[in-house]
Amino acid sequence: MKIYSYRILFVFVFFTLTACKKTEKSDSKTNSISKNEIEYATSLAIYKQNGYSIVKVVNPWPNAEKDFTYILKEKNATVPDSLQKYNTIQVPLQSIVVTSTTIIPYLEMLGVENKLVGFPHTDFISSVKTRKLIDNGTVKNVGQNEKLNMEMLIDSSPELIVTFVIDNNNPTLDNLTKSGLKVLIQADWMEQSPLGKAEWIKLYGALFGKEKEAKTQYDAIVKNYKDALAVVATKKPTATVLYGSMYQDQWYVAKANSWVAQFLKDAKANYLWSNVPGTGSIGLSFEQVLEKAKTAKYWIASGPYKTVTELNAINPHYSQFDAFKTKQVYTFEGKLGATGGTIYYETAASRPDLVLKDYIKIFHPELLPNYTFTFAQKLN
Repeated sequence: MKIYSYRILFVFVFFTLTACKKTEKSDSKTNSISKNEIEYATSLAIYKQNGYSIVKVVNPWPNAEKDFTYILKEKNATVPDSLQKYNTIQVPLQSIVVTSTTIIPYLEMLGVENKLVGFPHTDFISSVKTRKLIDNGTVKNVGQNEKLNMEMLIDSSPELIVTFVIDNNNPTLDNLTKSGLKVLIQADWMEQSPLGKAEWIKLYGALFGKEKEAKTQYDAIVKNYKDALAVVATKKPTATVLYGSMYQDQWYVAKANSWVAQFLKDAKANYLWSNVPGTGSIGLSFEQVLEKAKTAKYWIASGPYKTVTELNAINPHYSQFDAFKTKQVYTFEGKLGATGGTIYYETAASRPDLVLKDYIKIFHPELLPNYTFTFAQKLN
């Protein structure tokens, strides 16, 4: 179980640093009748029509060979013949299965968590509210994302399954569609912009007839994020920062336009690999990282560590970094749910404003004297 958990966490970290292409905001078929409701997200577009919405999911995984279009149809609505070839989903939904913990906060923010009927590996869910639904049997454990329990899914008869895939080989997706289950592929994990990830709440607003509520929630997050940017607007990025840890024999370093690097830039930190172009990551040896980051003032470590002693036990060479010696080491992954799920991985995507404030608190604590960390923890 622990090995599987770490593998899932690595997939999350690695692919949130993976490149993604820009979503077209409109096309010849939709531009004439509506505008795209999405502003920041690059893999999602929503065109609201009279009685239905057109949802486009592009670049759903790295080097994807296809995009997806879905029609969200309201009761008694008429969908044009030209759109009949796309998968149609009746909305608002009354039941759903999702396979990523990042979706759980969206459901709760919209007050529709009681519509969730299944999730793979429910131990990964940290939210107290949704854990109660798991404990009372409302939300069933439906296997693993790459090996869903088809019998349980068919028995649960969800109106929609929202899942993700990581490459062009998708046997799970094929099995779901062959079983007659409605499936929607989501790609929030491919977004590199902090506000782009959070904007996927609008998809769930459209699925549950909560568009206004989703917009209200999202607009508040955007305002909070911009307010945080204003706090550090006059600061210079002087604090040098090392990010990550060794994974097997590689240290994956985020490129300049990745999700992680964008937070560090917005928090006015001097991220040591900010000159590496792109939205992906590069794997470096320990020696390469040490040479560049030995004197870094701060180290944001990946992993659920509590103390520098624990970190040193994993790799004694970590003690060579100055940030280790001065105990300026932080992690965002130390807070866990009741069954071991990482709170940061579940909630950070939907609350980038809080992630940014955590970073500002680390690098410029004098600017937020009364703010308490949401995710970050300093290693003792």
